[in-house]
Amino acid sequence: MPRNARKDIKKGLGKGLGALLQTYEQTFEEINQQQTHELPLKDIEPNPDQPRKNFTEDALETLMESIKNFGIVQPIVVRKKGKKYQIVAGERRYRAASALGLDQVPVIIKDYSTEEVTEIALVENLQRQDLDPIEEAFAYQRLLDTFKQTQDLIATRVGRSRSHVANMMRLLKLPEAIQNDLSVGELTIGQARPLLSLSNEKAQLEVAEKIKEEDLNARQVEALVNSLASTKKSKTNKKPTKKDSAELRALTERLKLSLGSPVNIKLKAGKKVQGKIEISFASEEELNRLLLYMEASSAEGELLNDVFHV
Repeated sequence: MPRNARKDIKKGLGKGLGALLQTYEQTFEEINQQQTHELPLKDIEPNPDQPRKNFTEDALETLMESIKNFGIVQPIVVRKKGKKYQIVAGERRYRAASALGLDQVPVIIKDYSTEEVTEIALVENLQRQDLDPIEEAFAYQRLLDTFKQTQDLIATRVGRSRSHVANMMRLLKLPEAIQNDLSVGELTIGQARPLLSLSNEKAQLEVAEKIKEEDLNARQVEALVNSLASTKKSKTNKKPTKKDSAELRALTERLKLSLGSPVNIKLKAGKKVQGKIEISFASEEELNRLLLYMEASSAEGELLNDVFHV
C-alpha cells in the first residue's frame, strides 16, 4: 500500500465510521490494483485478534460456490509474521478456500503494524457483516487493553457514542453462558442488558433461562429484574430507628429483671416480629433456677404477661 494510503487510514480513523469505511474502500481499491502473489494455503494463518469468531455456514457455502465458479476475485491481504503470513483481511475467503481444498490462493502482502491490522479487521467486519454483540464488545475491549485507548477515543474512531461503546463492553461482565446466548442470537442486547443489575451469577442465569422459556421482551425483563431487586432490598437488614432501639432496650431490661439474669434480644428485619433471645448464666445452679422459673411462669403465661404485657 502506498504511504499516503496508510496515512489516509489513520486519518479516517479519527473521523467516524462513515469516513473510515469510505477510506477503507478506497484503500482496498488501490490494493486490488497492486501486484498479487500466489501463496500456499499452509503458509497462511488467521489473525488471533480477528473480531469475528463465528462464521455462518450459509454465508461460507455461498462464498465457496462463488469461488468454484469464478475463483477468488479479491485477493486475501496478509502481512509477514515470522515464517508465516497472517491474514489482515479475508478470513472468510481463507476458510472457504481451505474447505474447498485449494493448495494456493492469491494474496497481497502488506507491511502493517499490529494496531493497523486490528483496526482494519474491525472495520472490515463492521462494513461487510454485522458482528454479534459479544464480538463487537471484545473488539472494543481489545482496543482498550492493547492500545490503551479510552472509551471516548474508541467511540470517535468507530463513529459511535461513548455510551454505546461502554454498554457493549459491559456485556462482557455477564456469565459466559449468557454471552454465548447473545452470540448465537438466543438473547438480544435488550433482553440481556438488565441482567447486569442482578448481583450474582446464579440469579443472572436463572433469569436468562426464564427469558428464553417465556420469550420475555426487553420491558418484561426489566420489570422482572426490578421486582427481584425490590424483593431483595426488602429482605436486607435495616438499621433500627431510635424508637425501635429504645423499645428494644426497654424490653431487654424488663426481661432481665424478670429472669434475674443478663439477656440479649436480636430481632430480624421485616414486618413480622421475629428473632431470638439469649439468656446468660454463670453456673449450673443458676441454669436450674432459670429453668424452674421459666417452667413455672410459662405454665400460666406469667412470663409473657410480665414482659410483653399480653
